[in-house]
Amino acid sequence: MEAYYQSLKSVRLYGPTHFSPVINHVARYASAVTDGSQYFILLIISDGVITDMAQTKESIVNAASLPMSIIIVGVGPAEFD
Repeated sequence: MEAYYQSLKSVRLYGPTHFSPVINHVARYASAVTDGSQYFILLIISDGVITDMAQTKESIVNAASLPMSIIIVGVGPAEFD
């Protein structure tokens, strides 16, 4: 939590909130691992509603067989349904 609070001093959160480019970026790294030697965990902390939902869903489906997990945490008062 301390690291999160410290990072808020230097990171500016703003929209639009596009997740698919980040997921695709990590997926490219994960797809290069064919020997099971690495596993990737993508943690996305967002203060906004996902604005590219269709593309994000497609990126998640495409990455489903890769050695990676995606964790999305919504913070703040936005509507995260």
